[in-house]
Amino acid sequence: MSRIGYKPITVPKGVTVAVHGKKVNVEGPKGKLSQDLATDLVTFDIKDGIINVSRSNEEKQTKAFHGLYRNLINNMVVGVTEGFKKVLIINGVGFKADIQGKLLILSLGYSSDIYVGIPEGISATIEANNQKIVLSGTDKQLVGQFASEIRRLRKPEPYKGKGIRYETETIRKKVGKTGVK
Repeated sequence: MSRIGYKPITVPKGVTVAVHGKKVNVEGPKGKLSQDLATDLVTFDIKDGIINVSRSNEEKQTKAFHGLYRNLINNMVVGVTEGFKKVLIINGVGFKADIQGKLLILSLGYSSDIYVGIPEGISATIEANNQKIVLSGTDKQLVGQFASEIRRLRKPEPYKGKGIRYETETIRKKVGKTGVK
């Protein structure tokens, strides 16, 4: 059983956390985030820069909410202090990325380029000879979702590894028709 919900959250200097009814607001040097709580089963106790999350009963669903909301609040605190970053690598001959304003332009071997709008709250940069996309922002869910949507445009194929992959991802390559040489 997970014990994530019992871990206290330390709030660094310069970050303010406020709970207003069913809404939690976190404000820090990198921005503001807010989260709506779907239940009254979890309560927050903020004292001396430490947030403790407690639950009202021992039911299975309440225990799930306990760990979930503790991690959501922790991600908000980390997001407004350090931020989150995802790096995507583009592999393939002629595959490249470019940014024009709030548009990400991807050439991925299709007959035409793909234009993707960069959402509010995310900054994107292109590095390493137009082969690396670096996405960063304060909201972990938003950064991860946008990175997933970009990767979905051309998933890495298992024979040559062409496509878009995460920097930490490894592609297990298959042997082609000719067999092992």
